[in-house]
Amino acid sequence: MVLSRKTLVMPTSHFLTLLFCLLITSTVLAAEPLIITEQLLHLRPSGDREWTTFPEKPQADELNIRFEAEANPGETALLLRQQDVKQTWNVELNGKVLGKLVRHEQDQQLLLPVPPKSLKTGINQLRIFQSGKRDPDDIQVGEIVLLTEPASKFLAETQLSIEVTDKETKQGIPCRITIVNAEGALVVTAAESNARQAVRTGVIYTRDGKTQFPLPAGEYTVYAGRGFEYGVDQHRLILKKGDQKKLDLKIGREVDTSGYVSCDTHIHTLTHSGHGDCSMEERMLTLAGEQIEFPIATDHNQQIDYEPLAQKLNVRSYFTPVIGNEVTTKWGHFNVFPVQSKGPVPDFKLSSWNEIFESIYETPHVKAVILNHARDLHSKYRPLDPVNHLSLTGENLDDWRLQANAMELINSGATQTDVLQLYRDWFGMLNRGRLLTPVGCSDSHDVSRYIVGQSRTYIQAEDREPGKIDIGQAVQSFVNGKVLLSYGLLTQMKVNSRYGPGELVPSAKAWNVSLTVSGPSWVKAEQIQLYANGQLIRSEQIKSAKRGGVKWQETWKLNLPSHDCFLVAIATGPGVTAPYWQFAKPYQPDSPEFESQVVGSTGAVWIDVDGDGNRTTAYDYAERLVKQHQADLEALFKQLEDYDQAVILQAASLLRKRGIEPFDPKLTKALRNASKTVQLGFALYGEAWRASQIARSTN
Repeated sequence: MVLSRKTLVMPTSHFLTLLFCLLITSTVLAAEPLIITEQLLHLRPSGDREWTTFPEKPQADELNIRFEAEANPGETALLLRQQDVKQTWNVELNGKVLGKLVRHEQDQQLLLPVPPKSLKTGINQLRIFQSGKRDPDDIQVGEIVLLTEPASKFLAETQLSIEVTDKETKQGIPCRITIVNAEGALVVTAAESNARQAVRTGVIYTRDGKTQFPLPAGEYTVYAGRGFEYGVDQHRLILKKGDQKKLDLKIGREVDTSGYVSCDTHIHTLTHSGHGDCSMEERMLTLAGEQIEFPIATDHNQQIDYEPLAQKLNVRSYFTPVIGNEVTTKWGHFNVFPVQSKGPVPDFKLSSWNEIFESIYETPHVKAVILNHARDLHSKYRPLDPVNHLSLTGENLDDWRLQANAMELINSGATQTDVLQLYRDWFGMLNRGRLLTPVGCSDSHDVSRYIVGQSRTYIQAEDREPGKIDIGQAVQSFVNGKVLLSYGLLTQMKVNSRYGPGELVPSAKAWNVSLTVSGPSWVKAEQIQLYANGQLIRSEQIKSAKRGGVKWQETWKLNLPSHDCFLVAIATGPGVTAPYWQFAKPYQPDSPEFESQVVGSTGAVWIDVDGDGNRTTAYDYAERLVKQHQADLEALFKQLEDYDQAVILQAASLLRKRGIEPFDPKLTKALRNASKTVQLGFALYGEAWRASQIARSTN
């Protein structure tokens, strides 16, 4: 074996299991499979390591192995194992490309056909290398075996039949079936996508819980689930050559979401968006299998109707589809809905937000407009980059006016290194007076790599018949902010026993906040946090119940500011690493260190402390005070003592807009006599302002 850098031995403890499974499948007369390498090797072609879970130095920048074999007059196959593949890697045999590694971070097998006469008698060369642009990509690849038979024959050694039923109805149910080997890697099977199922390595979405397929002999664990609200059933089995087995699995609902419909506002298909791997037919099956009741079709700059195909594939009763559009511009991406499939499409080639939003709102029927993945870089523009945006106060530094009414906080296909960063951005927006509905979504373009609905938004609406959801009611509820965000957990809040997200709580003598954190049995909650105007006011560790359903529940009596504010509750816990619903790593990471987390959060509940019947934002209060006391800074600072930090920050921003910048000597002098709270607020604003100016000067 020759590697392009030094060679290290990294034994794989379970490789003997793989070898055993291969050997028990060969006949007495057949030649044994050729083990090219039994190691998993760490490769990185360039740059610093992608994640701290990898060693600082890779074993090589590519895999390059010379091995001795016999010529193959007929087709054979190459079986290997791969992990953490993000970029494009070619698999090449004797100078000819056999195929590519699958762009998927999850641990899985890859089976590639080896055409006749690809091997020669004597020394052969296998090369696995990153092709195209050599971006940093730490991968593990190895456990490579050259089979002596075609892939089709290897895959046909056993037959497995699976039926998944609902515990309550005893009937077959749409679901996701996951198959892994003894090492936990997703396995290759002979199952194929069709009108009844969507298939990828180790994953089968089935519309009725039934599937039957050949697969190689070996030791497997089979899981069945149906997204966030359901439990997971599993079964371990050993299949020997010639076995035909039937497996019955049962799953049931564990999380009560009564009164809410599960929605994914960001869904793509390969058919219409042109990237990813999920066809329209497969998308219908994945939606049913992950129990997304209110899917929004958002292919790039197209308005696609799921209705006809959902009817044709007999899954329409499981969801009510909505036509939307991801308006993909040079200045950000915006999901809009509802729209007409054959109606006008917003002009995505416009050059400013004012023009873009004008075109969006001129599109018939549009009510919801979402700012997508605002901290991701697309077309060299990042909407909430410090160059453009001051997160602390929700300010656009170029005076561009955001006219969206919703914002993605969790995008499970493009997660942030800091899971709460977009929450802080949102808090700044709310305090600025931008009343944005918070959104959880998947941005899925795939069958399995990024799971549709893994992050989702629960919208307050009638949910008894998923196929008959009132679109008008649900969309209006969404726009009004009557939502919960779920990425493995569900957090609910009631203020004074009655008022929830999107509602205004009338003035009262006391504030009692009832919180409930729920989740399936296979996730854990560890912490609950409560924010008022974006400031953490209470936090508690959770001793999470192991069962599915309610993980934690409590009522807190609060002391709130003497002015209006909004409340948001966020629960977190360890991310899902199990192969049946594994969380993805950040799409554009800020750091090589990352700790995955489940999240469940509420929308904003507004508290009318001052009793005027309105939602008065921090910006509203600050504007009023600055107008009254701009000429007398010391008087302004004295008045600000009665307000929270959100109002103080907005006041600092308004003074800057009026020509009094954060480090103006006049301002600094007046702050000497201000309270510690006011001094802190202006110091924080000055710090953020300085950082933004440095970013702008170096951009």
